[in-house]
Amino acid sequence: MPDTRAIEIRDESIRLGQFLKLADLVDVGGEVKPLLSQGAVLVNGETETRRGRQLVVGDVVTIGETSLRVVGRFA
Repeated sequence: MPDTRAIEIRDESIRLGQFLKLADLVDVGGEVKPLLSQGAVLVNGETETRRGRQLVVGDVVTIGETSLRVVGRFA
C-alpha cells in the first residue's frame, strides 16, 4: 500500500476540488469533474462524485496510487 502524504489546510474544512488543486493533483478546477465522473476519486475509501464535498482534518483522498490525508495547520 502506498504511503499517505499529508496536505495541510488553513481552515477547518476544504472542498474536494480545492483540495485536489492544493495538492497539485489537478492544475485547474475543470480537471476535477472528469475524475469524479470516472469514479477515480475515493474519500475515506468510498467513491466520491461531488466536487464540493467538504473535507475535514483526518479525511483521506485517494486517486490511483496516490493517497492524501487532510491535516490542519494546528495539528
